[in-house]
Amino acid sequence: MKSAIYPGSFDPVTLGHLDIIKRSATLCDELIVGVLNNSTKTPLFSVDERVNMLKEVTKDIPNVKVMSFSGLLVDFARQQNVQVIIRGLRAVTDFEYELALSQTNHAINSDVDTLFLTTSIEFSYLSSSMVKEIAMYGGDISKFVPTPVIDRMYAKYHG
Repeated sequence: MKSAIYPGSFDPVTLGHLDIIKRSATLCDELIVGVLNNSTKTPLFSVDERVNMLKEVTKDIPNVKVMSFSGLLVDFARQQNVQVIIRGLRAVTDFEYELALSQTNHAINSDVDTLFLTTSIEFSYLSSSMVKEIAMYGGDISKFVPTPVIDRMYAKYHG
């Protein structure tokens, strides 16, 4: 079985992330959505909340498994016996960072390759930080995140 990992913080999961997940799931037998538990950042949602949201919005995609991880992505890939990492690209600026990251990952573990997918044009401007800022000010985020995420976002900012 050919597996791949689509890693990220997903704080929150956006429609752009979901687009990459759906398209990636057609390219492999099993897609692991790896939710990064980054101890250097203070996310809006806990790791468990992000995992649960992702499980909810991907429940209709049978070959998707959502898991959290901490530490190096290549170590997580090795633990899961995965040789392919999938990353989404929105713009040229993403490419420079992602290229350096993929080359570093490959240097650490030469069995791991990175597959880049360009985000669908309707989501090319979208980022989790942008969504958080809009929600913080009470703006409409329904065009940016899956429906189950909307109320959770507003609850975080407006109780």
